[in-house]
Amino acid sequence: MRLLHRLLVCTLRGLSWALLGFIRLLSVFSRDPPCPDPPLDPLLFIPATKLADKIRRRELQSSAVVQAFISRIRQVNPALNAVVCERFDQALQEARNVDELVSSGTENEETLREKYPLLGVPFTVKEAFALQGMPQSSGLLSRRFVCSQSDAVVVSRIKSAGGIPLGVTNCSELCMWYESSNKVYGKTRNPYNPQHIVGGSSGGEGCILATAGSVIGVGSDIGGSIRMPAFFNGIYGHKATADIVPNDGQFPIDDGCRREFLCTGPMCRYAGDLIPLLKVMAGESAGRLHLDREVKLSSLRFFSMEHDGGSPIVSAVDKELVQAQRRVVEHLERELGVTVQQVSIYNLRYSFPIWSAMMSQDGGEEQSFADLMGDGKGFWPFWELLKWMFGISKHTLPGIALALTEKMAHWNTQGNENMIKKARSLRQEISTMLGDDGILIYPSHPKIAPRHHEPIAMPFNFAYTGIFNVLALPVTQCPVGLSRDGLPLGIQLVASHYNDRLTLALAQYLEKTMVGWIPPGSNTGPN
Repeated sequence: MRLLHRLLVCTLRGLSWALLGFIRLLSVFSRDPPCPDPPLDPLLFIPATKLADKIRRRELQSSAVVQAFISRIRQVNPALNAVVCERFDQALQEARNVDELVSSGTENEETLREKYPLLGVPFTVKEAFALQGMPQSSGLLSRRFVCSQSDAVVVSRIKSAGGIPLGVTNCSELCMWYESSNKVYGKTRNPYNPQHIVGGSSGGEGCILATAGSVIGVGSDIGGSIRMPAFFNGIYGHKATADIVPNDGQFPIDDGCRREFLCTGPMCRYAGDLIPLLKVMAGESAGRLHLDREVKLSSLRFFSMEHDGGSPIVSAVDKELVQAQRRVVEHLERELGVTVQQVSIYNLRYSFPIWSAMMSQDGGEEQSFADLMGDGKGFWPFWELLKWMFGISKHTLPGIALALTEKMAHWNTQGNENMIKKARSLRQEISTMLGDDGILIYPSHPKIAPRHHEPIAMPFNFAYTGIFNVLALPVTQCPVGLSRDGLPLGIQLVASHYNDRLTLALAQYLEKTMVGWIPPGSNTGPN
């Protein structure tokens, strides 16, 4: 049995390397546009909370801020394809309404701060979320004419807090792949190098934030769909403890046990904006996280794990990512006087089969991915794959492959039961290790942003993020500089349930004392 297993693994690796080589050969002939120019307008470098403060104090006009971001989107979007539908005219009118409210003097600054913590601040929204008047196809061709008649709960809350939506951003087909490309809008390109991916499924959101076309955004995450785009684009993203932020108003929305794994959350260029945006998105549930409670980092316990322990179906972690994580560890030990314990959590090597088994649980309510792909019509993955080979399928290859994987996963009942047991054991092990004062430092992904189509050759690498969805743990992705090739590096910060404030506090500390967002096209941030 072991010999058969090793033979299968070697065969899969060989096929993966061969496919990767073929994809890289094809990329030589690709004609992706050049990198966009770096942002220059000073308004684009102000965090969201500071923008709101300046607008309330009449130091800035919301209309000037919104216009600056609109101009930036118009400058970069033709090359990047991040924003797939805009509402610029409406946004400018809403900004003028904010300016009139502030100048009228009917409410003082303190009242405005309490009622509108994001007053006049522009934001963008993943296309999978309902934004009134905007499309909501989730990259599915059969939904390309679906237009939202209302707002998703989180979108409504941000608007009620004074935020002004600029438009919706690209995602992968049905939000279930880590490259944002679909048959409706095409592919989104990485602002640090357009030949590379932006991640998925919130890839358009990560891209437009990274290139300073937006300052805060709305994403969702069931296998890393906030954290992978945040990593590949060098920004911050937070997956909260399960059941804190409502998922209502996005498509697809999972039912049954999978609903717990899906997390709506904030994506930001600045770590300091994560908590204010999370508070708005979570509403009354934010109180369960005690986000205003002071965190003394030097009193916390820290753990580090540099790879998943050796999964045979997942890529090895790039050396530059390992080195970046070690620099963070050394920084914490030197500056905070703490000891970061190196750990080896055995069951993390089973991250993908655990995630797959948990997603495949039959609670009697879940709609299958194949059903969603069919959008009310019959969908047969094997037949669709054959159509794709002849170029007549209306679906992407990753979407078809996921439907096939889902079907095969249901055949392995005994294996799934074993992995579900491992999931329970792993959740208990990590929660016990971290307690209420521990943070685990872990890679965001084993590879620095791959080139377009390369994820097809390494489909299980999202396991580094996906495992924490099925464990329901809070995780913050942090940028930690750029690689030798100028692509973002990053790490995940993991805490136990309802201890989101620990990872968010550490993210802010690392931004202040090490490095945060670095604008594309430059080696350092703004002066």
